[in-house]
Amino acid sequence: MTRVQKLKVAVVYFTKTDVTGTLAKALQAGLAESYSIEVVSIKIQGKQIVEGRFCAPEVFEQLVDCDAIIFGSPTYMGGVAAQFKAFADATSELWCKQQWAGKVAAGFTCGSALNGDQTSTLQYLVTLANQHGMLWVGLDLVSGYDQRELNRLGCQLGVVAQSSNGEVHPSDVATARYLGQRVGYLLKNTSEKA
Repeated sequence: MTRVQKLKVAVVYFTKTDVTGTLAKALQAGLAESYSIEVVSIKIQGKQIVEGRFCAPEVFEQLVDCDAIIFGSPTYMGGVAAQFKAFADATSELWCKQQWAGKVAAGFTCGSALNGDQTSTLQYLVTLANQHGMLWVGLDLVSGYDQRELNRLGCQLGVVAQSSNGEVHPSDVATARYLGQRVGYLLKNTSEKA
């Protein structure tokens, strides 16, 4: 009997107020619902950034072995946080060798306003993934047409949350969990067909 190897998914994120951290945990919970997925949580820390450059080679070693990477950052001034950008810039060495090519990617963000340009952050994450040759997974949820009340802010690119008080709306948490389930389902089905 052939033993099925576990798929590995990393959730890489920066959080300051823990709104993004709450979304990351919900994504991880959704991923963990698939018995065949090992979840790796990587929280970007300020101490990993030296003179503006993300310096944690062990993180990149972990990510090369993953089947999917889900990126998360709060939206600051219409884009990713500086801490996440330092991480992204440091991936250029992996980019040169296309070490993430063919991996699945997805993303999530939050902002304090209902329309705080969170989509710009997701577009940046999509661009980062495409630079690396990754395959982007968005949401397949139409806002307002589902009794589960998922994707309340109506963004198809990934999870967008809004919080002005540090608390995360239950719908945004549930949407993050759903994206984790979706990535897990797609990975599992793709690996079974291979």
